[in-house]
Amino acid sequence: MQTRLLGTTGLSVPILAFGASSLGQEFRRITVDEALQSVQAALECGLTLIDTSPFYGRGMSEVLVGIALRDVPRNDYLLCTKLGRYDLGHFDFSARRVAESVDVSLHRLNTDHIDIMLCHDIEFVPLQQIVNETLPALRAIQASGKVRYIGVSGYPQKMFKELFVDLCNQASVDCVLNYNQYTLQNTRFADETIPWLKTKGVGVMNAGPFSARLLTDASLPAWLKEPEGVKAAARQAAALCRQRGTKLAKLALQFALANPDIATTVAGSANPANIREWSRWAAEPLDRELLREVQSIFASVKNIGHTEGLAENN
Repeated sequence: MQTRLLGTTGLSVPILAFGASSLGQEFRRITVDEALQSVQAALECGLTLIDTSPFYGRGMSEVLVGIALRDVPRNDYLLCTKLGRYDLGHFDFSARRVAESVDVSLHRLNTDHIDIMLCHDIEFVPLQQIVNETLPALRAIQASGKVRYIGVSGYPQKMFKELFVDLCNQASVDCVLNYNQYTLQNTRFADETIPWLKTKGVGVMNAGPFSARLLTDASLPAWLKEPEGVKAAARQAAALCRQRGTKLAKLALQFALANPDIATTVAGSANPANIREWSRWAAEPLDRELLREVQSIFASVKNIGHTEGLAENN
């Protein structure tokens, strides 16, 4: 698997990372064997950065990842987990909870350090708390060696820039993770935020290349928030790809991986076969002609999405 440097951290990460949200049964019931085999398949295929969170399965994902990695040498993989979001409506970014959350994650993941710790979905709280309390607490933990690099994750583009403006003379982060907004249909992350992050030396992580199944042949889930026009364009694009003997998901993944400014793209599944297929796609050339046709389908709905979190952060 090809690797890229994560900003100025010096950390070399695979361009395709394994997302473990599915291991928390966020999308369907899974077996323990599926979870363990998925992590094994990810490592075998070079997806050696594993992304999880205490929110995924309310701890289940971290526990299963820890079990799956129990006998794997620590130098053979990188761990990214998160803090601050613990249930659908439960957020706690206080300094006290930061310290507790790091220690709980270390225990669940069966390790003495976490490579990347992200503040999870910060758009749901006032950013000033992240600036004044959460990140300073994380920097102190980073100095202890329990965490190597720190960052923030979320959906709205506005908050990334505002956060860094507030932080300019106070603290900083090593990387950010954005999701569902560097895809075939929505490129706001690259259009509005990535160039600015590069000037700050901040590492860029992308998640959701399939945009919550929108850019696949799967049935669209009822909870998908994208407007109907976006969904209709995606169905049209999927049909075109089928006519060409391929899958929209393949084009979506290859498109995300092709951007050299994105260090890693996180994709998740509790199906080992999916992970192996993604690994094969990552090694194959991108069909530029098909890409142009699909982008033409999405042109009328490009960058149309939804809002998340507090109104002030959107």
